This record gives sequence, structure tokens and C-alpha cells, in this order.
Amino acid sequence: MTMTMTQNGPSFRSVWDAIEDTPAEAENMKLRSALMQTLNKKIRANGWTQQEAADQLGVTQPRVSDLQRGKINVFAIDALVNMLVAAGMHIEMQVLEAA
Repeated sequence: MTMTMTQNGPSFRSVWDAIEDTPAEAENMKLRSALMQTLNKKIRANGWTQQEAADQLGVTQPRVSDLQRGKINVFAIDALVNMLVAAGMHIEMQVLEAA
């Protein structure tokens, strides 16, 4: 976790660094968040209703509702990857040394 002290208290690189207990948990949440944001952008760009998105992504309409409401804790990374692939997307990843 990268944290610096400022006049106003600690400063974090991301909200996940501030609220998660470990650096690993923070990284996991950052990844899930990015995948969810990408899926939501795809849904909006295509103008899909929740049911149309569900049909395209191979999930139920309530799952799409959870996605759009940002319920990050109900999605595993593999489920998000499966939905992105079903939406016709390709994922590229970059792994860097911790700062």
C-alpha cells in the first residue's frame, strides 16, 4: 500500500488502498472495479437495456442490475472476464513492480 503523509493526514493512491486491509485485497478490488467500469461503458455504448445486456453477457437481468449498481463484492474476477468476452471484448493486462 502506498501512503504518504500530508498536512491534512494520510494520502492514498486509490480509495481501495485506503479502505482495504491488505495490498492484495486493494489490488483485487482495483481490478474488479476496472472490469466493471468497462462492462458498464460497453452496455451504455450499445444502448442495451438490462435484459438485452443480460442476454448478450450470458447472465441474468438481476446480475446486470448488480453490475450497474456497482455491487463489486458480488462479482469475482473470472465472472467479469467471462462477461467481457461475451460482450466481444479482449483483455490485456500489465503487471508492474510495486512502488
